[in-house]
Amino acid sequence: MKVAIMTDSTAYLPEELRKELQIEMVPLSVVFGDRSYEEEIDLPASDFYPLVRDAKELPKTSQPSIGYMTEKLEQLSKEYDAVVSIHLSSGISGTYQSMQTAGSMVDDIDVHVFDSEISCMPQGFYVLEAAKLAQEGATPSTILARLKEMKQSMRAYFLVDDLTHLHRGGRLSGAQALVGSMLQVKPLLHFVDTKIVPFEKIRTQKKAIKRLISLFDEDAKTGKPIRAVVIHANCPDEAKAIVSELERNYPNAEISTSYFGAVIGTHLGEGSLGLGWYAK
Repeated sequence: MKVAIMTDSTAYLPEELRKELQIEMVPLSVVFGDRSYEEEIDLPASDFYPLVRDAKELPKTSQPSIGYMTEKLEQLSKEYDAVVSIHLSSGISGTYQSMQTAGSMVDDIDVHVFDSEISCMPQGFYVLEAAKLAQEGATPSTILARLKEMKQSMRAYFLVDDLTHLHRGGRLSGAQALVGSMLQVKPLLHFVDTKIVPFEKIRTQKKAIKRLISLFDEDAKTGKPIRAVVIHANCPDEAKAIVSELERNYPNAEISTSYFGAVIGTHLGEGSLGLGWYAK
């Protein structure tokens, strides 16, 4: 059985890595006024943040159409027997549900859709593992069993620098956003039951980063092999400093750097940081 691996653009896997591992991707979009951009295709993260700064209002985001997904699956059916499609959390986007619908509309390929219940590079970790297993000849059921196993230890926390985006997304009331901004509150967020919810509200970015690292320490101090990623929204120096500290203190951890692209960056805002990991 030949198995294709597919994901969406919010995994933020570099194009060269997707090509190397034969990972298919369906893009989400951001909309500025009457102009729509497909993230990771015609709007890289490096162009997105300057665009937001100059925009009169924050952009909107949209998922791929079912028609686009169906067409993609039909193309894959010419070469593959099955596809495992891994998507951002169903609690923050309808992409997962749309792929399920598209899968039911295509007859010539066996479609398995996996809800990562997360996003960004932690979602990408699932995709990379699935791609490796597919190249080794694993069946869809074997791949899905491994992804479910990974989910047991997958963790991710996000530090938001600007409360405006959370307010616009309905996560905070106007009063909370105003008071939080005045008090320099830096909320830590995480995923619970597929949705992004506050974990803790912390004063100052320095304390929030320290708290991120302490959460990582709870798992890393066991000495077991861990794969981790530091994610940033156009603040590479801050991300680099966190990576250096983690590499210095946790030799058992394999640590990479990634970014919040246009869609997730729309909701979290520039200056946000994240830390995700799982037990290898």
